[in-house]
Amino acid sequence: MNYIKYTDIYDIIVVGAGHAGCEAAKAAASLGSKTLLLTMNLNTFAFMSCNPSIGGIAKGQIVREIDALGGYTGIIADKTTIQYRMLNRSKGPAMWSPRTQNDKYKYSMEWKKELINTNFLDIREDTVIELIIKDNHVYGIRTKLGAEISAKAVILTNGTFLNGVIHIGERNFVGGRLGENAAKGLTENLQSYGFISDRLKTGTPVRIDGRTIDFSKLEEQKGDTYTIGFSFLRTPSLLKQKSCWIGYTHKKVHDVLRKGFDKSPLFQGRIQGIGPRYCPSIEDKIERFSGKDLHQLFLEPESEEGIEYYLNGFSSSLPEEIQVEALHLIPGFEKAHILKPGYAIEYDYFPPTQLKSNLETKLIQNLFFAGQINGTTGYEEAACQGLIAGINAHRKLKNLESIILGRDSSYIGVLIDDLVTKGIDEPYRMFTSRAEHRILLRQDNADLRLTPLGYEIGLISEERFNLFINKKNKIYSFINFLSNQSVSPFEINDFLKENHSSEIQQKIKISKLLLRPEVSLQNLLLYCSVIKNYIINNEYSQDELEEVEILIKYENYVAKEKEFAEKINNLEKIKLNPDFDYNNIQSLSTEARQKLSKIKPLTLGQASRISGVSPSDISVLLVLLGR
Repeated sequence: MNYIKYTDIYDIIVVGAGHAGCEAAKAAASLGSKTLLLTMNLNTFAFMSCNPSIGGIAKGQIVREIDALGGYTGIIADKTTIQYRMLNRSKGPAMWSPRTQNDKYKYSMEWKKELINTNFLDIREDTVIELIIKDNHVYGIRTKLGAEISAKAVILTNGTFLNGVIHIGERNFVGGRLGENAAKGLTENLQSYGFISDRLKTGTPVRIDGRTIDFSKLEEQKGDTYTIGFSFLRTPSLLKQKSCWIGYTHKKVHDVLRKGFDKSPLFQGRIQGIGPRYCPSIEDKIERFSGKDLHQLFLEPESEEGIEYYLNGFSSSLPEEIQVEALHLIPGFEKAHILKPGYAIEYDYFPPTQLKSNLETKLIQNLFFAGQINGTTGYEEAACQGLIAGINAHRKLKNLESIILGRDSSYIGVLIDDLVTKGIDEPYRMFTSRAEHRILLRQDNADLRLTPLGYEIGLISEERFNLFINKKNKIYSFINFLSNQSVSPFEINDFLKENHSSEIQQKIKISKLLLRPEVSLQNLLLYCSVIKNYIINNEYSQDELEEVEILIKYENYVAKEKEFAEKINNLEKIKLNPDFDYNNIQSLSTEARQKLSKIKPLTLGQASRISGVSPSDISVLLVLLGR
């Protein structure tokens, strides 16, 4: 094939305009790299292929971290929110997670507007079929339409499009998303340079016409009255809140679904890719949990004014007629009209142990992977990888040190370390349980943790950094005030008695009172005028007050966790040569030699987290390093 060679040389080409690609392109261009964002469809920037929501358990923390570093997912989410909820309020603050329902069409449009107004960023509609690689360096791309475009670095964020196959019952056809083409040729091109690929599977449920749903038979779930949002800039929402709804399957629904098992691509072996264990299809759920007579369904609006609803919990690749018959047996959906059937999709990914911690590939220099190509699932997981890949590709070209976040600094750090150190055996999703230092990694303190780094990188403006400093000073000034302000028994005992807390016999610092679980800052406001006046005079927002209270109540726990993290980080300070030949160290176990040679850890801490590397293997390495 004869290619049209473009004379322009880009610093960075980003392939794919999903959630990872948009963050990568925005970051790279904002930092000053001449960037090309190449997408198969100019109308689907950061398109919500699955549920129309951002955030959730652990995912909300990631979005706030993206925002603190200078990314845009949180800002776009806030602008397009149609419902806001803080999840896990009944648990400790380490578990609180913001979640929004979003207008999926406006979300995509807001991203498009943001990108087309970004300096140093060009956009092109095309499909990459191969990379230009010489001497283990990437030098550009070749496209389906015959373009050859040069670049100093390339970031691949191909989502579910690499050799994507869609399954609905006994029918299957090529596609990266229903109604869109798959990307052909790139997997094979990468394999020719030594990359290993594999297959994963994910699924999506039916979309339903809201005009045909009987909402009176469903449980309404409204959003929170007070909304904070994801971005610390407090971007105002453009939209009004809209309710979600809860419904349930039952035994007759399950019986109908079982009728389609003989035509199920999942059970008949036509789907070879591994699916997400924590988000199974409805047919997988009723097969695995055969003794359970009902499953909860969560009905989510897809837009502010549209008719489309997403039936979370009803993901399926069964024949459409079976999906329809089963759906019509569920209370509230007796007359439901399906706008789009559920389907499963298989696609290629590249095991992430082939990456360095900066998301650059080990085999090819200046080539970065981000998002589902690394085996992850979820908009948030993809977006944070895109942000880090965009930052690090830019820094690589500028001969700057890569940004590698620690497991004690962010959920993003946990995610990337899990990928490159441990690999995956199913589509990777972030959970709070994956973060051993989660009390340090709360959604409320993401800006305190990461905004200084975002400023240092260059994605946080001077104006925004000053706002951050002012907020930080306000928070610690109030803590200092509460630590020095006392209340007398006369002032506070009635309040304590009312809240079933033991009365005091002498004056006590307010900060000490707040250590009591039954005492909250919000309740104290009603009885303590000095606190109320301080708040009014200094114009504290609700989230600032929450941050103050959390820092006071959990001070000791946070201190202990920091001490624990520091001990673990001592191993991170011991650097390892990535080119070290572990095969010559016979005192290591065979598995350790194999795993260490494959992963090539950069620190002893990273080596200790590799599956198959035992404490005795670490001891051997310590001796060899003279420690």
